[in-house]
Amino acid sequence: MGGHYNPAAEPKSEQDLQKLKDAHIPVAFRDKCAHILVDLNKCRRRTFYNPNKCEHERHTYEECQYYSYLQRVEAKKQEDVVMKARKADIEASQK
Repeated sequence: MGGHYNPAAEPKSEQDLQKLKDAHIPVAFRDKCAHILVDLNKCRRRTFYNPNKCEHERHTYEECQYYSYLQRVEAKKQEDVVMKARKADIEASQK
């Protein structure tokens, strides 16, 4: 995104569930980027949800969501390759 890489926006598959629970993060938002959402929500509450504040935290969270999306797309591509190979093996064995 923009020619730079932000390591703070890296999706994490292992989350501290107690930290998320203490921060009152809804279960629906406890994905690979929930660790960033904790800090974003703290900033939002501190600034009374002012849309001009917390821009860096929001950008980092959105960047993490994008990286997570890219990971899912790549995983789907790899899954499709494996499924295509399996299908070819099954068809070859039936002949």
